[in-house]
Amino acid sequence: MPEIVIDAREALIGPNMSVNRILPFRNRRMVGPFIFMDHAGPVKLQGNAHHEMDVLPHPHIGLSTVSYLFNGEVTHRDSTGAEQIIKPGEVNWMTAGKGISHSERFENPSILAGGQLEMLQTWVALPVKDEESDPTFKNYTREELPAVSEEGLWMRLIAGEAFGVKSNVSTHSPLFYIHVTLKPFAKATLPVNYSERAIYIVKGSVDIDNVVYHSKQMVVFKSSEDPVIISREETVLMMLGGEPFGERHIWWNFVSSSKDRIEQAKSDWKQGKINLPPLDDKEYIPLPEDKRGKPPEVLS
Repeated sequence: MPEIVIDAREALIGPNMSVNRILPFRNRRMVGPFIFMDHAGPVKLQGNAHHEMDVLPHPHIGLSTVSYLFNGEVTHRDSTGAEQIIKPGEVNWMTAGKGISHSERFENPSILAGGQLEMLQTWVALPVKDEESDPTFKNYTREELPAVSEEGLWMRLIAGEAFGVKSNVSTHSPLFYIHVTLKPFAKATLPVNYSERAIYIVKGSVDIDNVVYHSKQMVVFKSSEDPVIISREETVLMMLGGEPFGERHIWWNFVSSSKDRIEQAKSDWKQGKINLPPLDDKEYIPLPEDKRGKPPEVLS
């Protein structure tokens, strides 16, 4: 049996932007180095409402954000000076390190009007030695990401190493992150040699040991398990996991092995010590109030 099954919860990250939040979960904070996972869409809006979905400049420390699109496009701008439109099948990998700010703008209204925006964003916590590294950003095209297909199964290795294939994406710790599509009754297995492993079902359903799991569920497996995943219909899922490296604290958009470092990041953002994106510096999200010790809603 799986270690835990996590049902996605609705989270509001803007006036017109709600997402399905999977990680962190109260009974399972991380899977390997993955500490955060949001699934947005499919999103359909009319008129100029797409501007209200924009995620204004906001800060991060101590993590890498990983943006992956199934449909649509998003414009990324950050304080390294990067500006990048991400398209389906591509990866935006931004490492915050000691501090970065970025925005995500939805600047193509025709895509949203057609209900064509769907994306995942995960956060990968950094090892202690890399938490204060210089911030970086890189976009990887579909052609740079290895893909494998067999009868009834197709997969794209977004990051890490699995099934004898290695991704071109630069990472800071052992992990895997895979986009998988399955035709009805196709079979899949998980990568071996990783301590923590999970699947997230984007759409469709799967049978594992005669138990059916559905879309918007994450299934986390025990390290001793080697499950056979059988699709019951056309199914899209993500495989993810890796090696854990200790507790991480999370507050708003900050992740760190040190609570004191998070307090410093709060002060830095409030005092303007984390630069805004030079190509998107006219507005930003202020530091939320810390009400009764409850962390504010995280952004992507």
